[in-house]
Amino acid sequence: MPTTLRGAQVVLRPTDPSDVPVLAAIRAKPEVYERWRGGGDLVAAVREDLAESGAEHLSIEYGGAVIGMIQWAAETEPDYRHASIDIYLDPAVHGRGLGTDAVRTLARHLITDHGHHRIVIDPAADNAAAIRCYGKVGFRPVGLMRSYERGPDGAWHDGLLMDLLAEELTEAP
Repeated sequence: MPTTLRGAQVVLRPTDPSDVPVLAAIRAKPEVYERWRGGGDLVAAVREDLAESGAEHLSIEYGGAVIGMIQWAAETEPDYRHASIDIYLDPAVHGRGLGTDAVRTLARHLITDHGHHRIVIDPAADNAAAIRCYGKVGFRPVGLMRSYERGPDGAWHDGLLMDLLAEELTEAP
């Protein structure tokens, strides 16, 4: 059963179907759409994401309003067990530490409550803001994934694999 998590500034709660229009509107913003895309029907794209098997989706709230979504999934093969995180936030709230708080809150939950010793995240290699955000939580770059994902321009773009070991999780300053 998904849990509601409280960070220093944000609340992460199970995504509800009533969140879909707000999340679709956030995904439609150019800065988010560039990274997350989803075609012409973003309501359908968000619903498809939420129906994805094996992933847990949490809406990110700040001041009682939904400002984004964070999701995680686990590799369950015992010899390779780890978790992965993905996130998007409304650009209107960028630069306030809310993404860092959301990622830190979920990482702490995955380590403490799920026993994960390693968490990965894979921003676009040119997404400097996301890389800084994840670095504040303790994630470290471990490798460049060349031609990792096709961009909206149709060209292949590099991704950056970052990981966090449990003992490297930082607390908020």
